[in-house]
Amino acid sequence: MRPIIEYNDYRQYMRDFYEERKRVSYFTWRKFASLAGFVSPTYLKLVCDGKTRLSRPGIGKVARAMELRGFDFTYFGLLVKFADAKDDTEKEAVLRELGRETRMNKIRVIDADAFRYYETPTCPIVRELAPIMPEAEPGEIASKIREKTSAFDVHEVLGFLVKAGLLTKTGKDTYEQTEKSVKGSKEAIPLAIRSMNKKMAALAEQSIERDSVEERNFSGVTMGINETAYARIVEEIDSCRKKVIDIARECQNINQVYRLNLQLFPLTDKISDKGEKKGD
Repeated sequence: MRPIIEYNDYRQYMRDFYEERKRVSYFTWRKFASLAGFVSPTYLKLVCDGKTRLSRPGIGKVARAMELRGFDFTYFGLLVKFADAKDDTEKEAVLRELGRETRMNKIRVIDADAFRYYETPTCPIVRELAPIMPEAEPGEIASKIREKTSAFDVHEVLGFLVKAGLLTKTGKDTYEQTEKSVKGSKEAIPLAIRSMNKKMAALAEQSIERDSVEERNFSGVTMGINETAYARIVEEIDSCRKKVIDIARECQNINQVYRLNLQLFPLTDKISDKGEKKGD
């Protein structure tokens, strides 16, 4: 059975635990429930089938029944909290808590790494900036970032990027960028990217006031379209983004880090079909 830190679904972990115990011994859902101190013999099966939730007191009972200890015990509880979170704000809070726990216990968890990378603009900025500033100390790197950033923050980010395999240290205060991409679960990655996009949009707003028109390029168009046109425009934006990435990769003497936001979003609700009367 895989270690629990390789799971991002507590129900799947419980199900795999049950199947593993059943494979090597006489084990039933009744037995599992009894080990955890539940009266209902089917309660844990209903939890694993997604038909009910694991209660707050039940988290510790089940974790102890599965003989989880230390960080594994904590991680199981966080998986339950993440699954029960009502909205993105609660899910982000769980991922931040997971990040704190992994750092304290010096344990790497993919979702925690993904969220930490995308949580603030500092990580992707430092990942781009450090390789073009060989032998620069964290304070020097921090001084080049337009959003106020401390030397300590840069030092912490550099350590994280190296441990996550996103930068390689080649000498004293000298780094190279790796080809490794940021990975995570299908829930954590979109959540992390939404957090990043919100913060990058805020930086774009600041740029309007702070940066000269020679340094920035802002343009937009307000238009009426339908679903078919929307799909075609998204395809063109994706193609454009790939061409921009190719241009950036060909660049040799890099001297600055930029962010490109491609934004296409609705400004109104959909209008009813022509001829459809209001209230029909």
